[in-house]
Amino acid sequence: MHRDVQRVARTAAPLKLDDVALDKVAFDVLRHPTVASKRFLITIGDRTVGGLDHRDQMVGPWQVPVADCAVTLADYAGFAGEAMSMGERTPLASLDAPAAGRMAVGEAITNLLAAPIELPRVKLSCNWMAACGEPGEDAALYDTVKAVGMALCPALGISVPVGKDSLSMRTRWSEGGAAKQVTAPVSLIVSAFASIADVRPTLTPQLKAGDTTLVLVDLGQGQRRMGGSMLAQVLNQFGDRVPDLDDPALLKSLVAAVNELRGQGRLLAYHDRSDGGLWATVCEMAFAGHRGVDLNVDLLVTEGDGIADSRADYGDSKNWAAQVSARRHELTLQALFNEELGVVLQVPTAVRNEVMQVLRAHGLSRHSHFIGKANDRGVVEVWRDTKPVFSASLRDLHRAWDEVSSRIAALRDNPACAEAEHAVAGAADDPGLHLHLTFDPADDVAAPFIGKATPKVAILREQGVNSHVEMSYAMAKAGFETFDVHMSDLQSGRARLDMFQGFVACGGFSYGDTLGAGEGWARSVMFNPVLAEQFAAFFGRSDTFALGVCNGCQMMAALAPIIPGAQAWPKFTRNKSEQFEARLSLVEVLPSPSIFFAGMEGSRIPIAVAHGEGFADFSQRGDAKAVHRAMRFVDHHGRPTEAYPFNPNGSPDGLTSVTTGDGRFTVLMPHPERVFRNVQMSWTSGDLSELSPWMRMFRNARRWVG
Repeated sequence: MHRDVQRVARTAAPLKLDDVALDKVAFDVLRHPTVASKRFLITIGDRTVGGLDHRDQMVGPWQVPVADCAVTLADYAGFAGEAMSMGERTPLASLDAPAAGRMAVGEAITNLLAAPIELPRVKLSCNWMAACGEPGEDAALYDTVKAVGMALCPALGISVPVGKDSLSMRTRWSEGGAAKQVTAPVSLIVSAFASIADVRPTLTPQLKAGDTTLVLVDLGQGQRRMGGSMLAQVLNQFGDRVPDLDDPALLKSLVAAVNELRGQGRLLAYHDRSDGGLWATVCEMAFAGHRGVDLNVDLLVTEGDGIADSRADYGDSKNWAAQVSARRHELTLQALFNEELGVVLQVPTAVRNEVMQVLRAHGLSRHSHFIGKANDRGVVEVWRDTKPVFSASLRDLHRAWDEVSSRIAALRDNPACAEAEHAVAGAADDPGLHLHLTFDPADDVAAPFIGKATPKVAILREQGVNSHVEMSYAMAKAGFETFDVHMSDLQSGRARLDMFQGFVACGGFSYGDTLGAGEGWARSVMFNPVLAEQFAAFFGRSDTFALGVCNGCQMMAALAPIIPGAQAWPKFTRNKSEQFEARLSLVEVLPSPSIFFAGMEGSRIPIAVAHGEGFADFSQRGDAKAVHRAMRFVDHHGRPTEAYPFNPNGSPDGLTSVTTGDGRFTVLMPHPERVFRNVQMSWTSGDLSELSPWMRMFRNARRWVG
């Protein structure tokens, strides 16, 4: 395609930082929607489906959404997997489109580097957007594609095998008889992917306890270009110079250095610097770790700042001290809020000099600095010239960062639940998720099976159910022979329940996740005389068992009239939050006759939750006094709770699992099959190489069969 276009020079005024109060903009930047928590989007999306997730957005015992990249597993047995990240710096294109493109690629790589990637294995998908035909936009798009595709990516040794474009990024309308138009700048959204041999060394932003030091690796090489930054935006300005990736070799060196330090076991936490600058980076690390930070900007302020510190340098000026102070304040703002590429590393203080030696060996030490330490005081302070120039409680900062998410959730969901979750954000007395076991998960409780036939289990599913593969694997791992049985197989006679000793009604989006889908699934049985008789006969045998999870829990609860001992089970209805809930929640296993939970009583274990209708509603069906309770939600102190978000559906007394009097038939709303390995959890204190405590329930079933 040949186009005759012209470049349009764009300029903007320098950023004015006179009279800018750090106390104010520190909070304003955290509240900016670009920087602020995206929790309201994340908790409504099923992130554990398939059981192959290692790292989602939520980080640490407090499940703070600050992860740099997503990491998935390749299978249910090994530890190989894939890492994915994104990069996007569209506002910069208003002034310098090629710089915005290079920064998008750079941000994607620094995000991806939280996982143990090898740079030659990275592949990019580029989504190009521009308002072609507008003055200068065609040329800006050409220059950006050339900068990324012909210069930067070859220099990094990575390729762009796929992409797409949208080249009409303008909106026109008429208002009061006048023509209006909004034109978007050239936008590049980069998705980066890399296969990795072992997902377990993946780092997160969660600050760890102990005597540690924060290290900033500044790929901007001290330039502090402020154009298009969040600080500029909250000040309703733009700035005359935007950040850029000036030297691709430095990015390659960063990847090599971080991987070397990772291999040495010297990195405790990792977070990239992007929107909101160093300030947002460090705050997010503090939120994830529930730890304060003493952030020292002295080295960043004095690096090449040109400040004159004596009266002679200012001639006869009487206000030389005020000028020095004003200049240092301006440099402090630049140091905190510039959005040049870079990363912050948390390392043990005992080895920080060795860490700096590794950075030096890779040519990164000139612009790498010790910038502070985590503290136990619950405050984030910025220090300059041996004194704090800013101080705020970690709780106040966290709530400011969470505020936008809470306000959106309050408009969309049950506002009482949105406020309840916002109220506990960053609470100082919240101990976070924990693991308390009353059994040794390493014990193999399954029967030896010598000379015995392997019991057959039907992994039962309906249209749209999506947790059958991981359930099948978990049951097979426990010693069962599993069979994929669709309801159409039973309806057509291709399979019969009398062929199996047990079945598991799996969870997922049955019937497109329409409300009451589990009830509809049950009606496909109850309104079919042949199936109703077949299920009743199965439940009536003394040697059978069944498990219902999520939609399968709803389905089996609706079949309670034909399940012996299930008449007290409730109906599971819409969550109190009025929203689908996807979380890692804490549950307690209760004393019950359930064959699945034998020996697990009193244990508190994190578990994946993903349901929209988990409220145990005894007003419509069942008997709360007579029901056999098997599991309940508890708060982070281990107390049974109806409080949101610890109880994501609001069930009375936290109830989330019930069983029959003989324990053969159990239903539960959470998904143990998605987290039967520790490596599948977004947070665990267990060994990532081991099976999780939830594997015990599947082995319990195998032991019961004998």
